[in-house]
Amino acid sequence: MEVSRRLGVVPDTVRTWRRRFLERGLDGLCDDPWPGVPWKITDADVERVIVKTLEETPKNATHWSTRSMAAATGMSQPTVSRIWRAFALAPHRSQTFELSTDPLFIDKVRDIVR
Repeated sequence: MEVSRRLGVVPDTVRTWRRRFLERGLDGLCDDPWPGVPWKITDADVERVIVKTLEETPKNATHWSTRSMAAATGMSQPTVSRIWRAFALAPHRSQTFELSTDPLFIDKVRDIVR
């Protein structure tokens, strides 16, 4: 298929897009809910990790590690790692951080962190 080649996706993806467009119009092109277990990390949880990372330091350490942040927040280490990657946070490397002004930033981060 020409569309799949030009967009660099497998033909099944294009077929899915076409089927969803025919069934639901433009709304069908929006992402469907993710399969599997429902998302458990809320925007407030993400914010809590970011604020803690930027505004606090752990006891007996100069910066947070993903493991120490996970223990402090009750989240898993991989979840903290995904949040930090999504926001380009590296407490062991940087001293400053700028938050994006993109109005869709949280939606984009939510897709990445999942």
